[in-house]
Amino acid sequence: MSLISKLFDQKSTPLVTELTSRMEEVECLLREAVQVDDLVVDEATSHLAKAGGKRLRPALCLLTAQLGPRPADKDVLDSAVVVELTHLATLYHDDVMDEAPLRRGVPTAQYVYGNSSAILAGDVLFARASGIVAKLGPEAVLLHAETFERLCMGQLHETIGPRDGEDPIEHHIQVLADKTGSLIAASGRYGVLYSGGDPKLADDIAQFGEKVGVAFQIADDVIDLVSDPEVTGKTPGTDLLEGVPTMPTLLLRQRAQHGTLDEAGKRILTYLDERDLSEGDNLATVVSMLREHSVVEETRQLAHQWVDDALKHLDFVSQRKVKKGLEMFAQAMVDRLA
Repeated sequence: MSLISKLFDQKSTPLVTELTSRMEEVECLLREAVQVDDLVVDEATSHLAKAGGKRLRPALCLLTAQLGPRPADKDVLDSAVVVELTHLATLYHDDVMDEAPLRRGVPTAQYVYGNSSAILAGDVLFARASGIVAKLGPEAVLLHAETFERLCMGQLHETIGPRDGEDPIEHHIQVLADKTGSLIAASGRYGVLYSGGDPKLADDIAQFGEKVGVAFQIADDVIDLVSDPEVTGKTPGTDLLEGVPTMPTLLLRQRAQHGTLDEAGKRILTYLDERDLSEGDNLATVVSMLREHSVVEETRQLAHQWVDDALKHLDFVSQRKVKKGLEMFAQAMVDRLA
């Protein structure tokens, strides 16, 4: 079942049929965009697109285009392709930095082709996105550039870490807003603007998208601990193993700093700080302890809070069916926690 169908209670309505048809057009355009007239290079640039994915960003772009008078405009389809191409480009780079062996259930490009080829394949996809967005005009080019800068800054800030005296949780939230929220925000903005919608409404939709993106990533911090590896293809606690800051561990450290951390939390931090999680059962042990600690539920509630805040930006959406779809889009980001 497509994401579009899920957003509208799995019902086949004229709007669902229309959006599903456009998503199929986007998928065709995306396949064309990742193809290169070089059989060797084409395998690398097409690798992730062929692996599939949720296509959250183009789906949001098509949905928000319903808020303008020209939802079927070719510029809307091109915008949807641009946001997914940009997303794919960042995944190539992320997998190199994370040394990830799998992405979407298949070996990553860096694992198959090597780091240099994966980086360059990601660069090619970003170049393809830039070529498409240039046809949309200067405003789209600026939005694309600003979004890509935020994507890079988010990754840089995550890599470097918070400055002395900076709140680690606020730093983490800003990283999530830049790395994920910015592109989801741009997806919604593109949909409104390039269907001829109100720029003020596009601002509201962008705020909605950014907060949904933060909620999505906070939810991922929980999923990293509680997920079924047979479903996700990831070992629980992968972020812990890689030393990536997550909301549950940041909350533990905040409590420790404030002198309010319980004994269970202290044991978890001891494992994280003093033991090699790659040895023996250390990772499984610390994951088990975290699952039982209240910081996981606190993180879960925080994700829902960000969704609730996002929904406040839909007050001026008058189209009832589209508003409902956007509400369900937001809820889908944290329903994965069930």
